[in-house]
Amino acid sequence: MLPTSKALMVQGTTSDAGKSVLVAGLGRVLLRRGIAVAPFKPQNMALNSAVTSDGGEIGRAQAFQALACGVEPTVHMNPILLKPNSDCGAQIIVQGKAGESMNAIGFKSYKQFAMKPVMESFSILQQQFECVLIEGAGSPAEVNLRENDIANMGFAEEADVPVIIVADIDRGGVFAHLVGTLDCLSQSERDRVIGFVINRFRGDISLLEPGLDWLEEKTGKPVIGVVPYLQGLMLDAEDAIDVTQVTLDTDKTLNVVVPVVPRISNHTDFDALRIHPQVNLQFAAPGKPLPTCDLIILPGSKSVISDLASLREYGWDEQITKHLRYGGKVMGICGGYQMLGKMLEDPHGIEGTILRAEGLGYLNTHTIIEREKVLTRCKGQLRLCGKTAPVFGYEIHMGITDSAGEHLISSENGLDGLINQDNNVLGTYWHGLFDSPEACSLLLEWAGLGDAKRVSLEDERERSLNVLADALETSLDLEKLWPTR
Repeated sequence: MLPTSKALMVQGTTSDAGKSVLVAGLGRVLLRRGIAVAPFKPQNMALNSAVTSDGGEIGRAQAFQALACGVEPTVHMNPILLKPNSDCGAQIIVQGKAGESMNAIGFKSYKQFAMKPVMESFSILQQQFECVLIEGAGSPAEVNLRENDIANMGFAEEADVPVIIVADIDRGGVFAHLVGTLDCLSQSERDRVIGFVINRFRGDISLLEPGLDWLEEKTGKPVIGVVPYLQGLMLDAEDAIDVTQVTLDTDKTLNVVVPVVPRISNHTDFDALRIHPQVNLQFAAPGKPLPTCDLIILPGSKSVISDLASLREYGWDEQITKHLRYGGKVMGICGGYQMLGKMLEDPHGIEGTILRAEGLGYLNTHTIIEREKVLTRCKGQLRLCGKTAPVFGYEIHMGITDSAGEHLISSENGLDGLINQDNNVLGTYWHGLFDSPEACSLLLEWAGLGDAKRVSLEDERERSLNVLADALETSLDLEKLWPTR
């Protein structure tokens, strides 16, 4: 099978309908058939991001899709990334580089400019690959966002690419979602829709078939397939936090809590803990008491000083103090690392209106938010509990931190992280530490888990991608997507 079209766009009836997963799965299907394929998302809004090999920043979902396609992620796979730093403002990343923060009104005019780098990046990928799989954003039925659209049908029309629409039947109302979405489109946009995919179906398919026949007759569009509800897959989340967690025997597990601050970022840092058989991971909802646990991990944040204020408003600062008093451990990653220090300053107002705040004071650090963002992949050695372990990760942050004390990580880029003299609080700028199996085991040992098992997130991702691709091969009529030449 060789695609007759060099591009296919996946749009959805809603957010989280399955666009990201479908692009990843189709990418793996084409890779297994020897086709050079790449993912592309014109515009993404997410606080989960990844660093490319050339030092750019893209949405985490596109980096995962690149993995599915067997290629290195590049900035052209997600030329516009919006990282919200308030309810109506966002930092805008253009082809991997951070620009100014704009409010929603300013972005309307910005979109007129944004189509140029979007089309430039798409053209580059088309020249490099046999097929480009494009992911839309949200839904094309959002009529209030149609003007100068670069994320859905506006891009599809400009690039002249075919579109499929995916809907999540597990939410209910799947036929209304699909028919209603189609009705919100212009005639030319409806004409480029080549079919539908129904996602996350459970039960007897024969019970659904009358509805499928009705849908095809009503719209004149084929149902390309019905994808079953797949459980137990480890697929990187675009932005929403998946709090699914199996509770294990507490005598055999380490209990870990991650407080969810309003602008939490890169919560994919904890994916390796979610699948670890000896770890019980919980995300604490804003304003709720922190559950009793062995380890509290303060996550990354897009607006650190603001999120630190929220942490105090929720009373989590006092709960952390009590947790440490009773023998618990605390860890901070990126923004969480900055919060654990003595002082944070944002003299240029880059992340918000609060320009200075005292940190929680557990680590001897002083952070100043600068205009230049640090974006780098890194590898080195983690030193902890009198042992060392190889570690890899990445840095994405605006702050520069002065620190004094015992550092955690040594690498060719220098020293990173800090641990306090009481050996119960540590912090680091490195995202992805738990993805390194040996480093994960060492960190869990420090937190109180003896004889921690080795878990490979990389292996689990590969298994999940192949299970997903197998399901798509079985459930989709690929001939309707890519007729054989």
